[in-house]
Amino acid sequence: MKILVINGPNLNMLGIREPGIYGHGTYADLVALIRERAAELGAQAEFYQSNHEGALVDAIQGAYGRIDGIIINPGAYTHTSVALLDAVKAVGIPTVEVHISDPDTREEFRRTSYIRAACVRTIKGMGFEGYVEALRFLVSRLSGAPGDEGSI
Repeated sequence: MKILVINGPNLNMLGIREPGIYGHGTYADLVALIRERAAELGAQAEFYQSNHEGALVDAIQGAYGRIDGIIINPGAYTHTSVALLDAVKAVGIPTVEVHISDPDTREEFRRTSYIRAACVRTIKGMGFEGYVEALRFLVSRLSGAPGDEGSI
């Protein structure tokens, strides 16, 4: 089982960027955590991060036919990108939207998520553990185990 973990703009700055909101863990720490948990669950995780919207669309499209599930934190593109929404809808790969913080408790503009309409679940406000929860959810879903859908 292959899971693609996509991170959008500024997530490469984890550990530096607003640690009061995003914590002190680095992007490398996040990748190591997900890779370890994926192996424990019998899955293989691939990673992609970009600050460029078109590159994120290309990564989603490139997953078609070779990836079983996607975990995506679109960063600021969550609130602006119809292109990411359309890409996820186009490939038809089960996708979980993840946010380290809870956008609903932040600025008003962060409460809108365009990509959510194409995702099977949204997980927010759980820090790095939100990615692990997304991974567990996708592995369970792709294995055919019953699971709930929606937001955490």
